[in-house]
Amino acid sequence: MRKIFFLLIFIISASIYPEDTPQRIISLGPAITKAVYLLGEKDRLIANTIYCPRSTQNKNNVEKVGTLIDVNIEKIYSLKPDLVLATTLLKPQERKKLEKLGLKVAVVSEPKNLEELCENFLKIAELLGKKRKAKKILKEVRKKVNSLTEKIKNLEKKRVLIQIGGEPLFIANQDSFLNDYIEYAGGINIAKDFSSGIASREKILQKNPEVIIITGMGLNIQEEKNRWMDFPSLEAVRNKQIYIIKDDDITSPTPLGFVKILEKIIKILHPHLK
Repeated sequence: MRKIFFLLIFIISASIYPEDTPQRIISLGPAITKAVYLLGEKDRLIANTIYCPRSTQNKNNVEKVGTLIDVNIEKIYSLKPDLVLATTLLKPQERKKLEKLGLKVAVVSEPKNLEELCENFLKIAELLGKKRKAKKILKEVRKKVNSLTEKIKNLEKKRVLIQIGGEPLFIANQDSFLNDYIEYAGGINIAKDFSSGIASREKILQKNPEVIIITGMGLNIQEEKNRWMDFPSLEAVRNKQIYIIKDDDITSPTPLGFVKILEKIIKILHPHLK
């Protein structure tokens, strides 16, 4: 009976974690780390970056191995990971060094919209052997997004600006998935057709947004809000429609994090909506 019991345990374990499924993972991006947590695989995470969120429930002592751009190659190698998940911000030479050391590196691209965000999440899930769970989560996300957009589809569309950086002024244009926050929330992105994410305040003044949302890593958000107050001709200033979102899910979300931020922006644009 004991032999049968242990055989069953082995079969169940093999079905949960196939032989080629990585058990020691390093994440080089906040959104990647959050995806690993969301998939319930935090205990397989052995290291990440200084910008990645911490999980108080993680049984492992998660090491810090650098930033999104520069990493400690020697430290990563010493940790003997089965898989390194990186973003496109990682320097190409850093990636080549890791691969020359025999490490498996998978690069997750920067999403330009919600659909690409979901594709990235599914890619990470496949690498971790959690595709079924990811599909279930994505089904819930799409259902929730459809429900939210249905509620606001006939409401007035406001002109919106999302600011990510201050010096230089960095905003969300159509090449940023943050554009989807605005459009799914029933707004008009005044910077959608900008050729670059870098803009002048004069150009923003010309577009005259009705709502300004300020966010960004390492940005003095309150100071940026005060800078906009120096332009009383702006409709967003006149009507006191400048908002701050400090939640880092706005710039590095999982699909569920996208829904959470979308709900916040819908409340900003449509405060009377129940």
